[in-house]
Amino acid sequence: MVWKNPWYDATKAHHTPQGFRNPEADTRQQGDLQRWRKERKASGLPFPPAGGYDAFRQQWYQPAHLQGDDDAVWFLGHACIMLRLQQQVVLIDPALSPRASPLRFYGPKRHTPAPLAIAQLPRLDYVLISHNHYDHLDAPTIRQILKRFPDVRFVVPLGLKPWFTRQGARHVVQLDWWQQATFGDIQVHAVPARHWSMRTLKDRNRSLWCGWTVHSQTLRFWFSGDSGYSDNLLEIPRRLGPFDLAALPIGAWAPEWFMQSQHMNPTQAVALHRAAGCPLTIPIHWGVFELADESLDAPPAVLSQAMQAAQLDERLFRAWRIGESRALNFI
Repeated sequence: MVWKNPWYDATKAHHTPQGFRNPEADTRQQGDLQRWRKERKASGLPFPPAGGYDAFRQQWYQPAHLQGDDDAVWFLGHACIMLRLQQQVVLIDPALSPRASPLRFYGPKRHTPAPLAIAQLPRLDYVLISHNHYDHLDAPTIRQILKRFPDVRFVVPLGLKPWFTRQGARHVVQLDWWQQATFGDIQVHAVPARHWSMRTLKDRNRSLWCGWTVHSQTLRFWFSGDSGYSDNLLEIPRRLGPFDLAALPIGAWAPEWFMQSQHMNPTQAVALHRAAGCPLTIPIHWGVFELADESLDAPPAVLSQAMQAAQLDERLFRAWRIGESRALNFI
């Protein structure tokens, strides 16, 4: 029986009767995946960091410290961000397992440890998930969250609520692009991203992918999620900006001929940083899993070069250590 999209809205360009799509054309062609894998294997890519993995961890990793109760933000590695806003805690795309994979023994493995465990969190109020890829939606982490915080609220893109319900989640809100949910003083918008979804061999693009904005009385935050660059993303700061804080991806762009429709490069991330008004911006989607051909230490270096070329203040968009935090008292 042919699966039909139960959320299909013919007035929306990113909807199809069979699922969801990007408004932008897909630059990949049939056979490109096999070509990339063949070239990657022949070249022995990705290469280790210049000083080796131990040196990389010493430079870019630290345990997360949770003391205090002031508003703050943490970079927890790869795409995981944690916010503490007015005594409420928001976790975004938590993937804290040893591998980004449905299997414990195969698939992309962590090269830097998770800087905290769910058991360390004194409270957790909301979890936002951008899409269903294993490096963003990690079932073991979600099960740990539900065991410790059974009343936590999940906010997910269209099509993912059934997955969370099957895990035992009691409170799940799913949103389409540009829809919003309000929880007390916190407002969450689902915003467009240029990406795709797939968790099994049979569910490609049956659930949506998105970025998020989080607004409170003291903060306007844009989390891009996984995304290739598109001028369509400029509509986000136009509608929902200006932003005080952003999280934009800088990793998994190589080779660009294959990755550009799903992952932006650091130069493109800098362009979005500028378009967002040059807020304090956390680089995400780097430093943990080797998902593309660049080395783990390439994204921070290329980001620095791109910021210098754009003649922008590097203090506002530079690589954070995994586990690093910043107080949100700059607003």
